[in-house]
Amino acid sequence: MVVVERINLLLKNALQGIILVLIFLALFLKPRLAFWVAFGLPFAFLGMFIFAGFFNVTINIVSLFGMIIVIGILVDDGIVISENIYHHYEKGKTRMQAAIDGTMEVLPAITSAILTTLVAFSSFFFLEGRIGEFFGETATIVILTLGLSLIEALIILPSHISHSKSLTKAQKTYWFNAYADQFMSWMRDNIYAPTLRFYLKNKVLGFGITLALLVLTLGSMGGGIIKFSFFPQIASDRLQISLKMPQGTNEAVADSIITHIENQAWKVNDSLSELQTGNLAVIQNIIRRVGPGTSVASLTINLLSGETRDAPAYLVSSAIDEKVGNVDGTETLIYGSGNYFGGKPISVSLLSNNTQELKEAKLLVKNYLKENNLLKDIEDNDPAGIKEIKLELTENGYALGFRLNTLINQVRSGFFGYQAQRFQRRRDEIKVWVRYDKETRSSLTSLEEMRVLSPLGVRVPLREVANYQIQRGEISINHLDGEREIRIDADLKNPKTSATEIIQEIKTEVLPIINAQYPSVSASFDGQSREANKTTSSAAATMPIVFFMIFAIIAFTYRSISQPLLLMIMIPFSLIGVAWGHWLHGYPINISSFLGIIALIGIVVNDGLVLIGKFNSNLRAGMKFDDALLEAGKSRFRPIFLTSITTVAGLGPLIFEKSLQAQFLIPMAVSIAYGILVATLLTLVFLPMLLAFGNTMKVLTLWLWTGIKPAKESVERAVKELNINHE
Repeated sequence: MVVVERINLLLKNALQGIILVLIFLALFLKPRLAFWVAFGLPFAFLGMFIFAGFFNVTINIVSLFGMIIVIGILVDDGIVISENIYHHYEKGKTRMQAAIDGTMEVLPAITSAILTTLVAFSSFFFLEGRIGEFFGETATIVILTLGLSLIEALIILPSHISHSKSLTKAQKTYWFNAYADQFMSWMRDNIYAPTLRFYLKNKVLGFGITLALLVLTLGSMGGGIIKFSFFPQIASDRLQISLKMPQGTNEAVADSIITHIENQAWKVNDSLSELQTGNLAVIQNIIRRVGPGTSVASLTINLLSGETRDAPAYLVSSAIDEKVGNVDGTETLIYGSGNYFGGKPISVSLLSNNTQELKEAKLLVKNYLKENNLLKDIEDNDPAGIKEIKLELTENGYALGFRLNTLINQVRSGFFGYQAQRFQRRRDEIKVWVRYDKETRSSLTSLEEMRVLSPLGVRVPLREVANYQIQRGEISINHLDGEREIRIDADLKNPKTSATEIIQEIKTEVLPIINAQYPSVSASFDGQSREANKTTSSAAATMPIVFFMIFAIIAFTYRSISQPLLLMIMIPFSLIGVAWGHWLHGYPINISSFLGIIALIGIVVNDGLVLIGKFNSNLRAGMKFDDALLEAGKSRFRPIFLTSITTVAGLGPLIFEKSLQAQFLIPMAVSIAYGILVATLLTLVFLPMLLAFGNTMKVLTLWLWTGIKPAKESVERAVKELNINHE
């Protein structure tokens, strides 16, 4: 039921995204052009459905998320191509010739843009850990859909435009198109063009402003204003309250405590239901269970569906915890409220072969975590067992020749039993066991007075050769990397709290004390921390290759080294939008956000390629450098603005989705959407400034080398190639 609800939620968001994309297309493009651009959506999606089955991809939460991501990106290449075809048609060319020339002019930029996006998303296949497996299907969906959209944009779209009435100057212009055109022209001529001129004339100031924003963002990330975490919590419609009493506790005690917690949960339900929309019952039902064993009990609380419930599961869980209060005598009492990728947010493994130091270090860490008001559900995997009698030989015992193992065997035989005889009777085998009677076995005095046989054949009372202590035994013994391990886990009261900050506090405040007091004990971080390390380490090995491939694609397209380098410089600056987008929506940056950044890399490059392609075309047409740069920005303002706004529109419904079921997907959508918004500004303003700065450096270098100051445009690769072709 939960999976169906999440799929329906994503389908709703996908439909809303498609509608918003179509609205923006119809608003800012000519009506018939908008129709043929939008035609690429069903073509790409239907084609993807045909091929997805060959890659074992099904319609599920992950694949649907990939479809939502790609909705706005799909129309990007169509927008650029249709705009450029119409631009050529306005120059007086025939419809057929305008379609050919308009497509061929932007073909290198469009192809490179799609390829760089595909390369960026392909990195998901090489990420280790559960998160890599999770988003692998997302990458498959995006790659298939974008690949098919490229075919449609380069072949089918120009054909439709040239053979339809899309390139007819007499086509009807609707009033909203007229207002949209006026608005777009006003923004281009009155806001963008003056801003671009200012930045080009004051490159140092412009670069300083942009760099200051990046430094401010990085400082906010390092200073705790913008939070970090490992993985987002997956919303749940079920709470699992687990009670563990000390081993040997009477079943009635565990049952009475869990019944008390159940009664308090129903009281919480009454108070929350009054605040719930429609006064619906927040808690639907509770399943109480005692066992297995006499010391374990649990409650399974089924909540109102997350689609209609106002309070998230963790708030319901916290309310029950607060209502119940402190329960004395429990081993652990866990108020589970959801699932995480890779385990608990806080998980510390202590390792040592010195059991005494290991257990003392465990208490130190648990006490520290209990003092942190941001944490709850603190537990470890080393609970105390049932009471046991532990024997220890005295000096007199050693003098009489006793060994601890032989002594224990005698005691065990007396109280547990010793097999005295075994014989066959017909088809049955009968074993005869000898031990003390029940009354004797129940008395510690009997243990003290038990006669044990020494190796010399002398029988003496046990109290004369051994001492005993009553202690709780071990339930389980865990090992990691050849050492005894005790793991301490804790959960976050609020899933939006930064787990990485708490982990860092443990490293700086607790581990030095452990190293000083318990030198044999070492610590490692498990759970989400271990899973995050798998993902980040594999990303660290994969991303340099991805960056190189993106660089190689751009360099091959434009046969230039400087322009791809300048384009790649913009990528870290897009983090400004990613970071402050998370801050604005109140989400910590997590692994899902980082995957959004990886996906953003390919998308950021797209608009830059379109602008650089037009800039090179202007240079080949004989324009001066400054004019070519300014005109490239103005002519590409509309398609760059449209491609960005449609991508954001496709993700917008998901970002503002209030349903609890969608919360774990929102950080990735925030990374892409807000990263693109900032990247659009960078492409339109910062990239031309970088191109101008790079040109200045080339001119100065050649001037110093030859002693002759060259013209600005003469040092650009596009002009050099043109001169070579003329020669």
